[in-house]
Amino acid sequence: MIRLGIIGCGRISDLHAHAYLDHPEATIVAVADPDAANLATRGAAWGVPESGRYQDYRDLLARSDVDAVEILVPHHLHAPITLDAMDAGKHVSLQKPMALSMDEAALMVRAGHERGVTFKVFENFVFYPPVVRAKELVENGEIGDLLSIRIKSNPGWSPTAWDVPAAASAWRIDESKCGGGPLVFDDGHHKFAIAWYFLGLADRVHAFIGSSMDGVLDCPSIVSWHHPDGQVGSLEVAYSPDLRLHTAQYAQDDRVEITGTRGVIWVTRGHGRMLDVPPVILYRDGETRGFSDMPTGWESSFLNSGRHFVDALRDGTSPSLTGEEGAEVLAFALAAQESAKTGTAAAPRVAGRDGDAAAAGRGRGLPREAGLG
Repeated sequence: MIRLGIIGCGRISDLHAHAYLDHPEATIVAVADPDAANLATRGAAWGVPESGRYQDYRDLLARSDVDAVEILVPHHLHAPITLDAMDAGKHVSLQKPMALSMDEAALMVRAGHERGVTFKVFENFVFYPPVVRAKELVENGEIGDLLSIRIKSNPGWSPTAWDVPAAASAWRIDESKCGGGPLVFDDGHHKFAIAWYFLGLADRVHAFIGSSMDGVLDCPSIVSWHHPDGQVGSLEVAYSPDLRLHTAQYAQDDRVEITGTRGVIWVTRGHGRMLDVPPVILYRDGETRGFSDMPTGWESSFLNSGRHFVDALRDGTSPSLTGEEGAEVLAFALAAQESAKTGTAAAPRVAGRDGDAAAAGRGRGLPREAGLG
């Protein structure tokens, strides 16, 4: 049985917790959050007794019966809390993006190896069943050799969207705490991770990052990139305030188009849904096929990612994303921020690569949703 502690009990923790509550070989034994209301609400919902609820995360780390921790705190706290957890001998699953800088990322990766603990950067979109299915189709040669990937991020509104607390929104628009804007840097991690999942790390990134809603949102924006083998990609972010979406969480629609030498694959949803079409569509040889035999709720990606972490700990295998892999995606995201500020292309920089930050992620065979616990 893997005994977990969750550090940070904000809105997103509800999705993380279910992976452990539903896993036959995991249990949540302790939670920590400085907000007493969050602590009481999540502790009760997850069956954690009052003796296992802490306002200071250090008290949770002092427990000998905690094997691993899930860290779900504002970005500027990722590095110090992760390092404390590793010093306490705990395995770590850290919410994306892993850090505000590559120096912080390198510190955590090194500490994980030195302490002999497992370090996972929690990224759920590479475990989202429609994205995983698209990867299977690519690996089976359905569209030939990959040429490009195009990703669209389109927030709007929904009467069924989450009610996000004001405090949670406030730190996400404070660059000193978030590291960048809420759409291109924070949520953009998902999109850069998808591009990494299919093509590895880019070697050149160029970005225009706009501003709207009095500077609150970093859009409309467009990020384009080039890969070492010649493939290209792009991320377009546009906020449509009057666009009604179907969702149970964030009011946002995500779409991916992957083009190969023989065909095209579309993933038609992500956080929410706009199009009433199959979640995965394949065009090849003049014919169109749709695939609907998979879960499509955004929560399924959290369930699969969390289960994978437990299974990695149980089996002694590497998690996805490892700290090194998370650093590659962070380098991708930071290159976009750098390019937008300088107006020129930027190269993702990963420590220890001797200037070649690009090739290691290419063709990652990350786990499929089947068999993850």
